[in-house]
Amino acid sequence: MAMNEAGSPLHPPTLLDLSRSELEQLLLSWDEPRFRVAQLWNGLYRRLAAGPDDLSDLPRGLRARLAADTIWDPLLPLATITSKDRQTRKVLFALPDGAQIEAVLMHYTRRHTLCISTQAGCAIGCPFCATGQAGFERNLSAGEIVAQVLFFARELAVADQRVTNVVFMGMGEPLANYDATWAAIRRLNDPDGFGLGARAMTVSTVGLAPGIRRMAGEPEQVGLAVSLHAATDELRDQLVPINRRFPLAELLDACREYIRRTHRRVTFEYALMAGVNDSDQHAHQLAGLVGGMLAQVNLIPLNPTPDGRYAPSAPERVQAFQRILRQHDIAATVRLRRGLDIQAGCGQLRLHQRTTAS
Repeated sequence: MAMNEAGSPLHPPTLLDLSRSELEQLLLSWDEPRFRVAQLWNGLYRRLAAGPDDLSDLPRGLRARLAADTIWDPLLPLATITSKDRQTRKVLFALPDGAQIEAVLMHYTRRHTLCISTQAGCAIGCPFCATGQAGFERNLSAGEIVAQVLFFARELAVADQRVTNVVFMGMGEPLANYDATWAAIRRLNDPDGFGLGARAMTVSTVGLAPGIRRMAGEPEQVGLAVSLHAATDELRDQLVPINRRFPLAELLDACREYIRRTHRRVTFEYALMAGVNDSDQHAHQLAGLVGGMLAQVNLIPLNPTPDGRYAPSAPERVQAFQRILRQHDIAATVRLRRGLDIQAGCGQLRLHQRTTAS
């Protein structure tokens, strides 16, 4: 066990937080041969080992030291809930310091999509979001983000399946934890590591314009989704408080820069709330805002939170809203609602567990 200058044990490193070069430094400091780095990297990200003892090609002494002096997996499952149709599964995890996060696995005909978290809680404070209601605790490390993917990848591998898509749409604002989020993206994209294509990953943001501009300059072709939810500053100030800092004109300008530099389509997420943002007038305003952009609108009937302040729009209202957008030549889809019976909206299981415990 490593010691600090006072002779007290240091917090053991989490292996998934280490870059390949950092992992190499660790193993060389243990007098391990350099080729062990590739073995261990492959074991973590390709073979999806759940612990050192799964890697029988490593010597027993190294496996014992890894178990004693490092954290292999920072996630402890606390609660699991599966939808009645078995197509959606949510897991609540505890982190080493007690913070809690959620991740969701969604099965489709040809895809197995993960929705993962980048923060424990969220500081944005959107009033219709369960995560925002619970407040912000801290950013996740790159390893804590990656660990969510590896957890479900191990589960899928048992059924000879694999993760096909990852969306950074769980708890937290990814662009407010930019460095760790992008380190996780690169780790997942690494052809010598997990090997997931960049185009199979999407980052969702509430509209941090500087982060969008920074994202536009990254070499990885990761998708961008913007949680819009309103087409006027007056309404968006209420629903997405960060709009007061980055109003629609600045946000849309950043999105246009992203499109210009990447030649990729932006997805605008729009959660439809009954009597709040779902009228015909709102639809026409939205069409005027995003018309002419290389973009699509993804309409999302709201997953309601327990306080009941906001309710999902009725199906006929959703259809009418979509019809108006299409009349304006806006590509508009309606997201398939998944996991309503298991509180699949981000933060809902965590909020439920804390409410029950209290």
